[in-house]
Amino acid sequence: MAALSLSADGIEARVSTLGGRVLSLDWLGAGNGRVPILCAAAEGAGAKDRSAFPLVPFGNRLAENAFLFGGRLHRLAANTADPFYLHGDGWLAEWHILEAGTAALTLGFCQKAGPYRYAARQALAIEDGAIRLTLTVENRGKAPMPFGMGWHPFLPRTPQARLQLRARSFRTEEAGHLPGRTAPLPADLDFAGPAPLPERWVNNALEDWDGHARILWPERGAALAMVADPIFAHAFLFVPDRATLPGREWFCLEPMTHRAGAHGHADGGGLVALSPGEALSGALRLVPSALPSGIASS
Repeated sequence: MAALSLSADGIEARVSTLGGRVLSLDWLGAGNGRVPILCAAAEGAGAKDRSAFPLVPFGNRLAENAFLFGGRLHRLAANTADPFYLHGDGWLAEWHILEAGTAALTLGFCQKAGPYRYAARQALAIEDGAIRLTLTVENRGKAPMPFGMGWHPFLPRTPQARLQLRARSFRTEEAGHLPGRTAPLPADLDFAGPAPLPERWVNNALEDWDGHARILWPERGAALAMVADPIFAHAFLFVPDRATLPGREWFCLEPMTHRAGAHGHADGGGLVALSPGEALSGALRLVPSALPSGIASS
């Protein structure tokens, strides 16, 4: 395990080879002091710790730890204390350093066993006042398989935090934290305009997301724009319930290339069937900025 530092354009990041995790991301901008863009984690952060990590070869839970594809039943073992295989392999594995500089680095990971055999790359670069994260996964197996990708950041949930994004619908949460049916957005999950996060448990897929989100922290005079390539057409929102889980001052907004529970969807749910040697790639940009002085807390 190694921790690497990146710094440029007033942005500083720490990245660990364990899980390919971004341990911290700070913005030193516009006279606001050091503004944490992501929740910070210790260098040895593991599966239960806050940080931001890649989701490969797909994200979210796999119902019954099995799926049908290519006329075969494929099985995956639970990889955490959760009964279902969760978030892929990369977030629990050691990545290796492919390239490293002061403002950019590339990490790689290979999975050589199990139904999914692949090579993943995660490139991070600070440029033009933003940090760009590019994820790539290549099928290294002997047969086509359905692949997806995502990113799982833990974002600060300050008392005045606001979220803005557009999604057409969401999926209900069923037993075992599995995604259920598609339904219209409830009022407290409609973030077409900047709105506070609900004061309740939220663990839902947001479908047909337009790839743009904005998080506002009025008390810090800062905002963050998340801009995703069109391939990241879906997102997942997790907000802990402060009443039952006190002290969890964070939330997760997870861009994904596929729907939650996609393996069970007749149309593939956005997963991409990659033949051996084929790859899937996409990028996210995180752009911090100062809030105009006229924007006050409410």
